[in-house]
Amino acid sequence: MATIHGVCDERFAAVGKVLSDSIDSRADLGASVAVVLDGEFVVDIWGGSKDADHTEPWAQDTITNVWSTTKTMMALSALVLVDRGELDVFAPVSKYWPEFAANGKSGVEVRHLLSHTSGVSGWAQPFVIEDLYDWEKSTALLAAQEPWWEPGTASGYHLLSQGHLVGEVVRRITGQKLGAFFAQEIAGPLGADFHIGLAPEHHGRVSNVIPPAPTEIDFSTVDFTSVAMKSYMGPVPQAEVSWTSAWREADISAANGHGNARSVARVQSVVAGNGEVDGIRLLSPSTIDLIFQQQSQGIDLVLAEPLQFGIGYALPPSMEMANLPEGKICFWGGWGGSKIVVDVGRNLTIAYMMNRMVSGLLGDPRASDLVDAVYASVGR
Repeated sequence: MATIHGVCDERFAAVGKVLSDSIDSRADLGASVAVVLDGEFVVDIWGGSKDADHTEPWAQDTITNVWSTTKTMMALSALVLVDRGELDVFAPVSKYWPEFAANGKSGVEVRHLLSHTSGVSGWAQPFVIEDLYDWEKSTALLAAQEPWWEPGTASGYHLLSQGHLVGEVVRRITGQKLGAFFAQEIAGPLGADFHIGLAPEHHGRVSNVIPPAPTEIDFSTVDFTSVAMKSYMGPVPQAEVSWTSAWREADISAANGHGNARSVARVQSVVAGNGEVDGIRLLSPSTIDLIFQQQSQGIDLVLAEPLQFGIGYALPPSMEMANLPEGKICFWGGWGGSKIVVDVGRNLTIAYMMNRMVSGLLGDPRASDLVDAVYASVGR
């Protein structure tokens, strides 16, 4: 039986067993799980190996690239500005970023960026991963291009572009890139070990993600003019890019956040706590309510799955997290399996971060089993 380290309230013993079993079965290599209930950690556990060769254990301070779970940190950053009266999610993006109005985007509102409904779900070709690291170039290209569908009419998952879209709005308001704003205004006050733009002194703590098995695609049947393919190709990331210093140190708030379950749960417990945790208030209840204003529902144009998005987070019901109970719940996750569930009604936050990726952008039984175990422990 895999050894699990950390603390786990007896009430949540089943959660530790699920993680141990997952490591034993080799579904997981190394992973961490955290649960915050009523502002207190009731689960903060980790186990397994930091590397594929099993030469180093996953430790208390191990962090990893959590891919799109980063988007929930980006959303929270934007909501902090909303709460301060500096950002209106119902205002046109061009109010803050005038150049964005080009090519038919004058009616795109900030809420469209945060709900994947802006029509700008990727960069038009040619665009490569290295262009992501050039902030001025990448944001100027987004401002200049036309939307790929009528904004506000459907969601099309903004794989990598969302961080630059929202990030540029944040930069225009604050003068800071989103990663710096997040560090100063959210991670710092909360004491959370989560980074968007990882300083070199932290690289030694990183557990490189283990890429998923390649997916075979019959390119003869692919429509390269579709929204989905244009989004996936603009640009095309390989998981191994996250091993590089260039990726780690860039500001890519849609995908390059580094942390573990403890840090993700710590930050997002602010949302579960209706804007406050440990006496630190970042949001008002009325700002939290914005998250739950439905912006889209239906088959996502990029992910080709039924999804419902609020402002900054996905909402149930969804095939992605079909096991969630009734309640005021929002969630999202990252490529390969990481997951964050925020239950405002129960003041409950569940986070799972790992290094072994599975194929596909949606759905992972490892996260589903952990979420089921948590809700069984609290009586759903």
